[in-house]
Amino acid sequence: MPAMEGTTRPAAVAPPRPFALPDFRRLWGVGLVVFLVRWLEMLAVSIFVWQATHSAFLVAMMGMLRVLPMGLFGAPLGVLAERFEQRTALVIIVLASLLTSAVLAALAYAGMLAVWHLALASFVNGIAWAADNPVRRMMIGQVVGPARMGQAMSFDVGSNNASRMLGPTLSGLLFAAVGIEGTFLVSVALYLLALHAAVTLRYRSGRAPASGEGVLARMAEGLRAVRQSPRLRGTLIVTILFNVFGWPFTSLVPVVAQDRFALGPEATGLLASMDGVGAFAGALLMAGLARPHWYARLYLGGLVLYLAMVTGFALLPGAITAGAALLLVGFGQSGFSIMQATLVYLLAPPEVRTRVLGLLSVCIGLGPIGFVATGLVADWLGATAACAITGLAGLLALGVTFPLWRAILRRGEETPA
Repeated sequence: MPAMEGTTRPAAVAPPRPFALPDFRRLWGVGLVVFLVRWLEMLAVSIFVWQATHSAFLVAMMGMLRVLPMGLFGAPLGVLAERFEQRTALVIIVLASLLTSAVLAALAYAGMLAVWHLALASFVNGIAWAADNPVRRMMIGQVVGPARMGQAMSFDVGSNNASRMLGPTLSGLLFAAVGIEGTFLVSVALYLLALHAAVTLRYRSGRAPASGEGVLARMAEGLRAVRQSPRLRGTLIVTILFNVFGWPFTSLVPVVAQDRFALGPEATGLLASMDGVGAFAGALLMAGLARPHWYARLYLGGLVLYLAMVTGFALLPGAITAGAALLLVGFGQSGFSIMQATLVYLLAPPEVRTRVLGLLSVCIGLGPIGFVATGLVADWLGATAACAITGLAGLLALGVTFPLWRAILRRGEETPA
């Protein structure tokens, strides 16, 4: 019987770098397209809704509806992902997103597009986003192995950050030139590329054997693993803080750009891309320099910088200085985002990793609490004040909850396989 791959490799030989593996390149490509379309559509939807309603609350709700499915379905999806062959699941996810954008493009070209259509589509796309951690990122971990997971996640999050540079800028130009219908048509073309990459994946995960346990019982096993690991528990607590206090401000950047700085769609897209520029630079830096013993500090330090610069974005005068603050917002988020999935993957026991990654999606999915609160404050005090308040409140919450997450700074719980 032939030896399994990796058993004959000399111990001194390092595992191949992620981009040397064809399946990692395909998974990375799928992620790049999904990330790019997400930012492409989010800005276009925000501009459309703001111009149609002039309600900062409704603009924030579009972002909230993309996050809500994570809270509702993240844990069940983490369990169900074990019951399906993951390549097949990824193909279905990409195809569903493609069809959603195609329907929106058709409605826009027919002159029938309404805000409620965008709200429904945001929710559907949020379901696909909720499946990303337990499906695509789980596959990345299996393809590259634990030793290269940190580097692989740097590249993966780096592609997200690159899309945050290109997506809003391209979206603003498209919206000004051909309207929202052109944005959705470009989304369809990009999703076709992602679909091809998903279909040609060689990796097959297989399915978990039937155990007789129901979905709730298997979810409980994932929760038990989190309770037994102080570092894993702390990592998820910090994730909740980011998504309640940090992430919602992104939905208000187009509002601040148009309402406070009187920018047009093209300049709005350029300003909204600035955090992507900083995040991309941070991801490149960490891909080459980050070491495992730095992961927790990069995770926490990235969040502190992010929240501080959200407040800076609101308080600094002028679009140029606000854009500089967004650069640092992105730099902070690169550390946080890369280490978030990396820490969860390394700290979770291998037999329940998929379920714990589903729980990570649930923690991200608590963001609607912040979106609703930020949207209400924006309608009451204005979008600029809402950004300042949410950044300061996040820093305060991080300090108050220190006893709950300080275990992250300890070392020694990482699982090797």
